[in-house]
This record gives sequence, structure tokens and C-alpha cells, in this order.
Amino acid sequence: MKKKRSIYDQDLDKVEANYFPLTPISFVKRSAAVYPKKTAVIHGDLSYSYAEFYHRCCRLASALTRRGIGKGDTVSVMAPNVPAMLEAHYGVPMSGAVLNALNYRLDAATVRFIMNHARSAVLITDREFSTTIEEALDGVDQRPLVIDIDDPIFEGGKLLGEKDYEALLEEGDPEYAATPPPDEWQSMSLNYTSGTTGNPKGVVYHHRGAYLNAIGQILAFGLSPDSVYLWTLPMFHCNGWTYTWGVTAAAGTHVCLRTVDPALIFPMIEKHRVTHMCGAPVVLNMLVHAPDEVKTKFGHTVEVATGGAAPPSRVIEAMGEMGFRVLHLYGLTESYGPATLCAWQNSWDGLGLGDQAARMARQGVAYNTLEELMVADPETMQPVPDDGETIGELMLRGNTVMKGYLKNPPATEAAFQGGWFHTGDLAVRHPDGYVEVKDRAKDIIITGGENVSSLEVEEVLYKHPAIMEAAVVARANDYWGETVCAFVTLKANAEAVKKDDIIAWCKQRMAHFKAPRTIIFGPLPKTSTGKIQKFVLRERANSL
Repeated sequence: MKKKRSIYDQDLDKVEANYFPLTPISFVKRSAAVYPKKTAVIHGDLSYSYAEFYHRCCRLASALTRRGIGKGDTVSVMAPNVPAMLEAHYGVPMSGAVLNALNYRLDAATVRFIMNHARSAVLITDREFSTTIEEALDGVDQRPLVIDIDDPIFEGGKLLGEKDYEALLEEGDPEYAATPPPDEWQSMSLNYTSGTTGNPKGVVYHHRGAYLNAIGQILAFGLSPDSVYLWTLPMFHCNGWTYTWGVTAAAGTHVCLRTVDPALIFPMIEKHRVTHMCGAPVVLNMLVHAPDEVKTKFGHTVEVATGGAAPPSRVIEAMGEMGFRVLHLYGLTESYGPATLCAWQNSWDGLGLGDQAARMARQGVAYNTLEELMVADPETMQPVPDDGETIGELMLRGNTVMKGYLKNPPATEAAFQGGWFHTGDLAVRHPDGYVEVKDRAKDIIITGGENVSSLEVEEVLYKHPAIMEAAVVARANDYWGETVCAFVTLKANAEAVKKDDIIAWCKQRMAHFKAPRTIIFGPLPKTSTGKIQKFVLRERANSL
């Protein structure tokens, strides 16, 4: 039978009038046009209107362009939540370059690896981290152009660069005509994982995904022009879960914060009438356990989004008493940050706090901007039944999944096997369709919102002259979510060694947040083939 020809088979092409590549750099231009005098950024006593914010981003893009930086170049930024970091989220992609926001908690060796792997052409660095950066630059394959952020709020540190950030902006044109990328698939941002299987992997974002996930954040968190967003979440972490772009798209106000300190957070909430903030459960715990003289009663509700493990019910209750409303999100670096949310159902209102907390512990349902999620057998790719008991791997797919891992085709292919992104998280799906993560397939330890590889810690422990065997697992902790717990067996002829000595030894060789907080001596349980039984160790760690 001859196929029927549709009237829509005629040539209707993409033309300038009906197609424009999606890019989050359009958000700042629009907000500046619609709300030019509205406060966009607050940092201490400084504040910028949206018009000023836009012009500063244009200056950065222009200055980089005039120095030959453009498509395919990497601009790394090592900074806390300051205006320069926020402006880099627009100015760098405006120039066509790729933004690489560095985790300032990493050690010098890891920072050096990232700069080499990313071939950083420019490094914009806050002087607070001058010690780490100076060591990282020593031995880097090709020294990038170094620009210092000389923030007046911070005292100390060294200036390492050719000039400071404000002087760089003076080189640029505030009327720089930023054009969208010719292809919305063009690389825009490079974020490194925490190295859960050795060296960190470079996760590449494109303009389209960043645009869509930012819109997803607006829908999930209820952002609007009246929103005042306090930066308690690091902007380096998945580009601030894409709120760097989402808040601007909503024309909300960004309130910068260099240090997560309750003594600063409570007064800032009251002074600026903060409406939204994000952070790992450890941030919530920090606020709950702040000294009474630090806490402030404020007469409005603050929406707070948290990721990873859901906070304990008593923390949720305490946050509510202080005027906060908690939203539980889930995501990964590879999914532009949050990709699912535990969408509240009105039927939960009548439940007790314990039952409500159990619902909130679920990773929930897909964002509006994520196409699909599935819990399935990773071998057969068959979905598990929605019974809340059968475990499978949580998988995602859609426009807000990464392009892939930079210069790592095998890892990219493995991650996308079967047409889905494999999160590596083991989960169940409940009868109502809500997903709940039960375990992490690769023994990742999440402490204070940071991922720690058990293999990486074990590698360091095995180098200790007194240690014969080592195994690392997560130990549940009300404050940090999880902490690193190490089980070690000493060599027969080893000299006496104290637990604190081993911890200190690890801290000298890796980022401090990765070092064990608990050391337990003794033989390690093994299978008949000699494999260490980590599930036994987890039970032992959590029964301490």
C-alpha cells in the first residue's frame, strides 16, 4: 500500500525567525532588559542592578575574547560564592569558551590534574585559595593566564596572577554583543566528579541542557521575580545545581555568601528577606544546632532544597519550627544537578511526622524538564515492578543528561549503555510511581554533600607502612549524612600505631573531607574467595 503523503511533508525549515538555539546566557540579557534597576546581586555592602550585572558579564566576555579566548577554550574558576563566580557563568559562555568551576575543597594535586586534563587557558582564582593554587600551578603542563579575585570581604592570601578580576573587566566592552552558540549542543560547562573510581571524570554540559534544567529549577522551587536566593550551596557544585542560571531567569536576587556560617546566614535571611536557599543535609543540621544566640526568628517562610540522603525527621521538624520548608531533590553531576524531586502530595498533610519523613526520603519523580526515569535490571534493561521492594538501578534520559565524559569514550559508552544514563544508584519504585534510592552500587560515601570514593581512601591507607589490609565504608552520621569509616588490619611486625595517627597520615595525602573519621582495628571478614565482605562492615560501622 502506497504511503499517504501528508500536507506537512512540504519543506518547513528552521530559519532565523522560528529557531533560536537555547542558551542560559539569554536569561541575563532578558532580565536586564525587563528589570534593569532591580537588584540582581548582593555581596556584603555591594549590590548590582540587573543592568549592571549584565554589563559586567559582557565586559568579562569581551575581555576574554580580546585575549583570544573563544570556542573550545577552557576557563577555570577557583572561587567561593562571590559575584565573580556568578558572572563567570555568563561571561565565559558568552565568549564561546567552556566554564570549569573548580571545587575549592580539593587538594593541589587534584586541581593540577583537572587543569591539565581540561587544558585550562585561563584561571580566575580567589586569593583565599592561593596556597592550593600556587602548589597546583607548580608542575602544570601549560601555565594558564592567571587572574586574581581580590575580594575586599576576605583578608589574607596571596595574589598570583597577571592582574586582578576588576582590572580584567576594565579591558572589556559593557556593550559587547553576545551571540548565541550556532548549535545549542555546543559545550558550555565542564564539571568534574569527585573521582569515585580514581581520577575525577570531566562531565560536559551543553547550552540546551543548562537552559532546560534552569527552567526546571524554577518550576520545582517556585522561583519568581520576588525570590531572594541565598547562596549556601557552592556554585562550583553542578554550577550551583543550575540555580546560577535559574534565579536569573526568574529575575530573582542572588545573595552571595563566602562561608556557610549560621552566624551569617540567620542575619542575612532577616536583612534581605531571603525566600530560597539550597544545601546538603549537613547545612540544615548546622542551622538546627546553631547556638540559640545566633538563631533569628523571621516572619516569613524560607524554602530550602536539599539533596542526597533526606534529613532525619527531627531535623525537618526543627527546620519547620524556625520557619523553613524543606524540599528533597535528587541528581548527579551528570544530570546537571537535581533531576528528580519528592513532589508533595496533599494526601500527606494528614500523616504523622514519621510517615511524612518516610515519604520525603524518596527521591520522587522526574523534573518537568527530564524526559524519563526508570528503575530496571541493568543487565536486561527490564523495569522492576512498582512494589517498593524489588531493587534495580536508577536510570535517566532526556535533554538534561550530560553530553558525556571529556576524553573518556569508554566511560561515556558504559554510562549510556542501553540508551539510558546509568546512575549507579540502586533503588525501588513504589506503587505510586515514586522512586526511592536504597544503596549506591559503587560504594560512594556522601559526606557533607561531597562524594568520596572508598577505593581512593583505601589506596591511601594501603600505603601506610603499618597497614596490611584496609576496607572503607560509610558510617551513618546525623550531622554529615555519612562519614568515612576505615577497617584496618596491621602488619604482624608493625609498631604500635594510634587511630589518630592514621587519620592524620591520611589528611596529609588527600583532601581532609575524604579522610576517615573512624578507624577500627581487627581482621576483615571475607568470602571463601578472599573478597572482603563490605556489607558486614557497613552493619558493624552503623552499630557502633
